[in-house]
Amino acid sequence: MHVTAPDRHSSLKSLPVTTRLPALRPLQVPADHRCGGASDPARCGRERRVPALRWWAFWGYVVLSVTPCLIVAGCPVVQGADDFTPQQVNLPVAPPADAIVLFDGKGTNRFLSMAGTEIDWPVTDGALESTRGQGRTNHLVSEVHFRDAEIHAEFILPAAGSGNSGLYIHGNYEFQIFNSAGKSTPGMGDIGALYGFAKPLVNACRQPGEWQVVDIRYRAPRRDDRGKITAEGVLTAWLNGRLVQDQTTFGEPRSKYHPFRYGTTPFLKQIWQRQKRTMVGPLFLQDHDSPVRFRNVWIRPLDGLATTYRPRADE
Repeated sequence: MHVTAPDRHSSLKSLPVTTRLPALRPLQVPADHRCGGASDPARCGRERRVPALRWWAFWGYVVLSVTPCLIVAGCPVVQGADDFTPQQVNLPVAPPADAIVLFDGKGTNRFLSMAGTEIDWPVTDGALESTRGQGRTNHLVSEVHFRDAEIHAEFILPAAGSGNSGLYIHGNYEFQIFNSAGKSTPGMGDIGALYGFAKPLVNACRQPGEWQVVDIRYRAPRRDDRGKITAEGVLTAWLNGRLVQDQTTFGEPRSKYHPFRYGTTPFLKQIWQRQKRTMVGPLFLQDHDSPVRFRNVWIRPLDGLATTYRPRADE
């Protein structure tokens, strides 16, 4: 539809009552125009909020609405459609008061092996190091289960190798971790992808040897009494100050390699059956033959369903 802008003497009421101009999302400024040319706005210091403008035509009038947008040290950062803009400037990021810490390198470790036993990943300088077991399935699984939550993790890629790892949310949906530094067009296998569902919006990868940070807002799919998905899940993710997934939707898991299908255990089978009924499940740290290290892993539940689950004596 073409709308001709009225001159200064015409009335805004000349627009049809049914006209609805599309909302304008805050602009994402190209990386080479941020922070004096820096490609990583998360390194630019303090944050402040400024208005982002949206035009609408409503009941014959043009209406201007204002919503907050994020600026990092004068460098605009596009805001997610669900207004989820985590602080990723100063690492490590302190967990909020209502967060549940899964691993802090200071004595808190709420991860188990895939068998539900003590983990065998070493802790080096306060960080868990992904370690291969007998196969490519030596993942860690959290004893804290949740439905909807914000998820925070910091990680560092090794100097050599692929840096392949990931966060398996509810064991089904992998936020990909990979050494994609310098790649111009990231794909489904690159860092920031929701593997099998959506490529990252941008390549936000830092160089190996630098700490990186991811924050995810996750809404689990909803299932009926028969286990059938009735509402798809939704995920928004920020990586190193860049929006890499913006309200991405997902349904049934697509990868044949996720922990409930590949190299699974009786303990995980129990979790999966329970998860299909309740939509409450764990976070996995993935082992994929690369010594990626993790620190400061926590979740912030968005409902009252978070609970602790450990193996029963009869499992």
